[in-house]
Amino acid sequence: MLPELNEILPEIKETTRVRTRRGYHYYFSLNGDYVKSTSNLFGRNLELKSNGNYVVAPPSIIKAYRYVYEVPLSEILPIPRILIKKNNPISLIKYKKDKTFKIPKYHGQKVDCIRQILSRELEEGERNNSLFILYNLLQQNKNTDEYSKKLVIKKNGSLSNPLTGVNLKKVYRKAYNYGCSRIRDNLAYIKCEACGRRFKDGKLKDSNILIKNIRILPELSNAEAKIALMLGIVFDGENPSINKIVLKAKMDYRTVGKVINNLKKRGIINKSLYNR
Repeated sequence: MLPELNEILPEIKETTRVRTRRGYHYYFSLNGDYVKSTSNLFGRNLELKSNGNYVVAPPSIIKAYRYVYEVPLSEILPIPRILIKKNNPISLIKYKKDKTFKIPKYHGQKVDCIRQILSRELEEGERNNSLFILYNLLQQNKNTDEYSKKLVIKKNGSLSNPLTGVNLKKVYRKAYNYGCSRIRDNLAYIKCEACGRRFKDGKLKDSNILIKNIRILPELSNAEAKIALMLGIVFDGENPSINKIVLKAKMDYRTVGKVINNLKKRGIINKSLYNR
């Protein structure tokens, strides 16, 4: 059932309802009124059957499926007045709520990917990943679990095509520690240029692997330099596994493992980091 239909026809929640193989039939009594049938009710692919038409009714069985009443015929309501007018030109678009979303306060204002997710009109193929990452990033940045869920629910509610309650609950899975590279891999629209968490205005932080070891970099082999640059830029502030480095660098696993060990021996990276 379309969410907008609840707003225009709130009666459908109470009137006689039949589950079909592909959805629902909602019944209203005409009480002598005339209603014109249409297959494009409210400008959508919704059928309205009226005088002279018929539908499959309980207890009919079609292709082994039995039609049954979920709300009995005794609960049928009068036809809503909005459906009585001939050639009703009304469109669901007219009834769409103004869902302007004002970004709320949250901890981690300098983590710009949070702001980018909150400010974006998420498309159907990016809703799940975006809301899941948003929820985890909010928690990573010291927002409570309760408040993180509240913001995600509010953001979902602002979308023109929000996730259902069941799918939204899947967003609150086990928390993950999302780093910049993983966020970029999952959300193609994220731009890191404005983020205060990474190197701002093109300047690397003092804790960055490249800054700390700048004097040694010219002494590295091509493979070592490539991995060091990747750790300092692509994985800045993260602790990726060797498998993840292999995928990004497009290098042989044994070669990457050997390079990592060499960088550890040189003291360029901590011996406890970048394990398998």
